[in-house]
Amino acid sequence: MTSNISPWKFGGFGSIFEEMDREFARTEETMSRMFRSMLENTSAQDSPSSYYYGYQITVGPDGKPHIKEFGNVRPSVKGLVKHKENREALVDYSLDKKNNQIIVTAEMPGVSKEGIKISITPKNVSIHAEKGEKRYHNEIPVDVELDDTSAKASYTNGILELKVKTKQSTTAAASKPIGTEVKVD
Repeated sequence: MTSNISPWKFGGFGSIFEEMDREFARTEETMSRMFRSMLENTSAQDSPSSYYYGYQITVGPDGKPHIKEFGNVRPSVKGLVKHKENREALVDYSLDKKNNQIIVTAEMPGVSKEGIKISITPKNVSIHAEKGEKRYHNEIPVDVELDDTSAKASYTNGILELKVKTKQSTTAAASKPIGTEVKVD
């Protein structure tokens, strides 16, 4: 006697694969709605040369996943795409405990180092870059206090790398202005 039970259902695997299929179908439908809406609601004159949207999933030091979105469009509840004038670069940062610094990496192709402006406050890094129609802007909150006077940045082949020392103590001079502009090498 043969069984009609699929070998994939054994041990609960079937329900996992079925759920994955449903999730992929929902994602495909959402993307189709987004693209249809985008084509219907944009005219040729205000349409950017390209649309992109993505997300990055990382696991934080607390062991929990962190999801960051980037791009120049965002899906709305109804599947509509809202165009943003500034793109959000794909940004990642890590804490280098050995060297007591954070390293911020941002993908910003199509701009020159002269068009990049970086501002650092004790708990935030702001990156703005512009060349022609390419505009990027990111605000990156950090969990450590930064020493804005130690920042060093370089830009090569569309990749910005910023290294900033972290402060050992949290006492700061009250008269010191907040925020420092960083020169890109």
